[in-house]
Amino acid sequence: MAKVKIDGELWDRVKKVAEAAGYASPEEFVTHVLEKEMSALEGGAEDEEEIKKRLQGLGYIS
Repeated sequence: MAKVKIDGELWDRVKKVAEAAGYASPEEFVTHVLEKEMSALEGGAEDEEEIKKRLQGLGYIS
């Protein structure tokens, strides 16, 4: 398991939000947030490629 250093103030906020949202631990919350953000970023790259292909197919770009 890798470890990441997080500023004390930020960690306090993470703990509060994780508890309020019903996560079992702050670590579980951080893992969920990172996975969600990474999926969005990875999916965004695929969507951009699909858009380029559609625009090429329509003749808007070559």
